[in-house]
Amino acid sequence: MITIPELVILALAGYRLTQLGVHDAILDPARDKVFDWQTRRPESSARAFVVTLISCIYCLGWWLTGTVLAAWLLWPDNRVVEVGVLWFAVAGAAALLNRWDDSRKGATL
Repeated sequence: MITIPELVILALAGYRLTQLGVHDAILDPARDKVFDWQTRRPESSARAFVVTLISCIYCLGWWLTGTVLAAWLLWPDNRVVEVGVLWFAVAGAAALLNRWDDSRKGATL
């Protein structure tokens, strides 16, 4: 079983990975290639599935957080997995804090 702090870390890592996969500009070229690939055969259900997967935060988030959880549980003593998950967790916390800060633009201290 995982502890509450581990759960928070895994949730933050999953959040950040999901945002990266669905929204971040760094992956726009890859997403654009997938969208172009799908438009060449729009009747293809496999291509439609892939586009849906990379466009949906819930769909992609489910798979990515499952992957993070599996890596965390299956390789508990692997330093690369630990550092990778923690890196995404810290980035996820930073992204959430930035969103909170951006929502307070008109607030006074």
